[in-house]
Amino acid sequence: MSTRSIPPFRADHVGSLLRPRFLLDARDQHARGAIDAAALRKVEDRAITEAVKFQEDIGLKSITDGEFRRTYFHLDFLRHLGGVATDDPKLVVGEDGKEHLLPPGIRVVDKVRHVRDIQRADFEYLSSQVSAGHTPKVSIPSPTMLHFRGGRAGINAQAYPELEPDFYEDVAKAYGQELHSLYEAGCRYVQMDDTNLAYLCDQHMREAARTRGDDPNELPHRYAKFINRVVAYKPKDMVLSMHLCRGNFKSTYAAEGNYEPVAEALLSEMHLDAYFMEYDDDRSGDFRPLRFLPANKIVVLGLVTTKFSPLESKDDLKRRIDEASKYAPLEQLALSPQCGFSSTVHGNKISVDDERAKLRLVVEVARDVWGDA
Repeated sequence: MSTRSIPPFRADHVGSLLRPRFLLDARDQHARGAIDAAALRKVEDRAITEAVKFQEDIGLKSITDGEFRRTYFHLDFLRHLGGVATDDPKLVVGEDGKEHLLPPGIRVVDKVRHVRDIQRADFEYLSSQVSAGHTPKVSIPSPTMLHFRGGRAGINAQAYPELEPDFYEDVAKAYGQELHSLYEAGCRYVQMDDTNLAYLCDQHMREAARTRGDDPNELPHRYAKFINRVVAYKPKDMVLSMHLCRGNFKSTYAAEGNYEPVAEALLSEMHLDAYFMEYDDDRSGDFRPLRFLPANKIVVLGLVTTKFSPLESKDDLKRRIDEASKYAPLEQLALSPQCGFSSTVHGNKISVDDERAKLRLVVEVARDVWGDA
């Protein structure tokens, strides 16, 4: 079985890593005004340098900065787009006695535009630390987040009396400018993190979309056209992938359901290069939706959970890869954890040793299945 010299690699990962204690302490000091932004960035630099070595030592080829400069995977990007306003999420204790993250407010208050390079400086530092033979990867939130959370009501009617085509085109152009900024800095691998398509697999979330005035059967196809507008702006030799996320806060989740309601729009209609799909437990259903995967795309199977400590069995992972290969050729599959280990600064309820073991397991199983060195 052949190896892959371009991303996504047979053994890959979503990107976020558990923050080290010294970084969390520095963030607290900065919040209290004890250190300035420049001092915090130096601490972040140190943490990222260590995270790069951590990933390379495990054997990963795609290397991220662990999202160490972010508090939330999405807000720390979206709030830098012109015309976008965000509110921080709130932590609440639910009826189950567990902490839950109430979704943040994300509103379009004016024409959406790219007013500054958002990730370029962060990528440049990451790239400077990555060894030859490895590929630095940047993750950014999906543009669908600017629509799904609030629907029509969350988008200023004066700025956008009609959403089609101006809203979708403005957002796509802004994303395209960010992708070109990253490309000029040397970036060739970008991942868009998307909760919304996965949420549209959940019956409760589908009903919530209806109450906002959207048709959950139509939305996946509309979002496919939306994503394709972004793809039309990207540099031709940049790999653009999408991670499907069902929620990842302190080892909890927000949605469940088989991919079937979105599979055709996701896999067949979107002009993306690859998809990271969560498949770590029964919440994601079976592999039949992979039958829509065209011959020129890759699905990275998120079979290893980042939410809980117990290590998966190699034999079980290989069996599940074999099951998936009944619907998509093995050549078009790869392996990763189902999500990041710390989509928010809080992190999942798992240790750094567990994180290391999970990532090493991904590398070892991929080597056994596909022969990657």
